[in-house]
Amino acid sequence: MKFREKLQIAIIVILAISIVYVVDNFPSSQTPTIKTEGQDQQILNNAAAVEDSSENIPQSTKKYDDTFTRIYNNVKNSVVQIKSIRTETNSHIIINGNPLDQPAIGLGSGFVYDYIGHIITNNHVVEGSERVEITFNNGNTYQAKIIGTDVYNDLAVLEIIEDFSDEPIAPLDFTDSSILMVGEPAIAIGNPFGLSNTMTTGIISQTGRLLPNQENGGFSIPDIIQTDAAINPGNSGGPLIDIEGKVIGMNTAIQTKTGEFSGIGFAIPSNSIKRIIPELIENGEYKHPWLGISGMDLNPKVAESLNLTKNYKGVIIIDIVDDGPAQKAGILKATFNKDNEISNADIIVSIDGHQVKTMADVIYHISNKRVGDEVLVTIVRDGDIKDLYVSLQSRPNVTD
Repeated sequence: MKFREKLQIAIIVILAISIVYVVDNFPSSQTPTIKTEGQDQQILNNAAAVEDSSENIPQSTKKYDDTFTRIYNNVKNSVVQIKSIRTETNSHIIINGNPLDQPAIGLGSGFVYDYIGHIITNNHVVEGSERVEITFNNGNTYQAKIIGTDVYNDLAVLEIIEDFSDEPIAPLDFTDSSILMVGEPAIAIGNPFGLSNTMTTGIISQTGRLLPNQENGGFSIPDIIQTDAAINPGNSGGPLIDIEGKVIGMNTAIQTKTGEFSGIGFAIPSNSIKRIIPELIENGEYKHPWLGISGMDLNPKVAESLNLTKNYKGVIIIDIVDDGPAQKAGILKATFNKDNEISNADIIVSIDGHQVKTMADVIYHISNKRVGDEVLVTIVRDGDIKDLYVSLQSRPNVTD
């Protein structure tokens, strides 16, 4: 064999070895396919095998892609936009010596409660309305009337007063809000800024919050759900639902400095809605049980001044309503020294055997009772533990 022929053979061998090295060390995501004659069918078979392997993806992973869409489609016909029309006086426009009265329109949300035309929403969405209209997802609008309100828990019930028999509506199911856990998915559906049937998603940020409301006589709303699902003006009254499409609460408020969502929204829990709405439908009102006290969470400084351990838990009775349930039961309000420091106080440590750490605990326990119920209030007074039975009365009207 001539030298030239030997050299050509050597070069071919080296190239062959180099190709094998490059292919074996190519990144797997970029490995080229070298197809030879007769491999077409094998490649098609491999492709089919890859496609069939999608069936082996865990079911939860496959559901994730369409879960929210499926929930929305199941719920959308049960969520409505609420338009409330009221008359407001414009003091900046004077006609014949009188301020101009003009219509003002407010927009909010609501959802179907039953098949006979009851829609539930926030009281503040419809309060003071002279006319209320609801619009379904398909654009159909009906007139409704207010048949019951609860200013304390910011709830209201509307009833459709026009024929809606052709409307494809379905009441939403409720779940038990007492078993909710931080981190669970939360979905808000409503009409923010008038944008109908908008869905936003997030998680439950916390449960058991106390929502102050100075417009209802200072009575706070207990057991509120906190969420980071976006809630904006117009979402009020819409449902907050779980990953199964069941109502866990009603969107009612946000914490903000701008008037728009800043990451913290609040919803009335489903258990409160389930307890209150039937009475609003039947009686037009809900009678809230009442202790007749105002209190303050015990802090380490006050605890030590009262000869208690630094981290003692309880609620100090700061004030008592005259002739109220607590006063009738013998509970005393705190006394103060000349430096305006608490010198003596009754401290609630449990109600019906349930430990009380904060005022929110007191409000929560009482809110789940009925007017006329008797509760066992355990207090600490001068270092001694006392059990007092309190017969709950109805809260006075906010106008009283």
